Amino acid sequence: MRIDGRNQDELRKLKITRGFTKYSKGSVLIEMGDTKVICTATVEEKVPAFLKGTGKGWVTAEYAMLPSSTQTRKNRDISRLRLDGRSTEIQRLIGRSLRSVMNLDVLGERTIWIDCDVIQADGGTRCASITGAFVALTDAVNAIDKETPFETYPISGMVSAISVGIGEEGPILDLNYAEDSTAMVDMNVIMNEKGEFIELQGTGEERPFTAKEMNALLTLASKGNEDLLAQVKEIMGEDLRRIL
Repeated sequence: MRIDGRNQDELRKLKITRGFTKYSKGSVLIEMGDTKVICTATVEEKVPAFLKGTGKGWVTAEYAMLPSSTQTRKNRDISRLRLDGRSTEIQRLIGRSLRSVMNLDVLGERTIWIDCDVIQADGGTRCASITGAFVALTDAVNAIDKETPFETYPISGMVSAISVGIGEEGPILDLNYAEDSTAMVDMNVIMNEKGEFIELQGTGEERPFTAKEMNALLTLASKGNEDLLAQVKEIMGEDLRRIL
């Protein structure tokens, strides 16, 4: 048994609260165990300069951790007058993950901004952000569709993300902070509902890892993402009808 009593291949409890904020087209509070992230989707009727006149839209993301999200206060990026490297990497990952299931030609010349703000961090914040961002994005696209119906729906699939790692007890799924901070190997795996991989981020923290270990982690992550998406499907219900 793990620190929190879960089995090796067991997800933390998932809770998604939709319509969490008033002004965004899509907004959710996603909770995975004690990790909590607010994900919002805001629509702008314009695109970056490199897309003007192309008819294509854009989906991009920003990510931040609130100062009180960690056990010791985390300074805001504005205090350093620059975004830290970790936040830059994560928000690019979120954007890439969402664009993998978006038809930007169909979206039209508008930008959907995804903002992921971690209000409590206990491991897996980037993975929770991606899963929550997908729900917020879908709600935003559905809101646009109600106002100006799309001939072809711009979202082609679902996205979720989960962490896996190797601890003293072997491969484990959905690491909390205590597990992540001591893992010998950790990996973040982003997938779609077809079981296809969108992005893999794997690191040997304390030692290298073998192809056999990597395959075991990918198998575990595939199961985790399948379980996670099954819960998302249940939460969203008919709002996924044009995707599935």
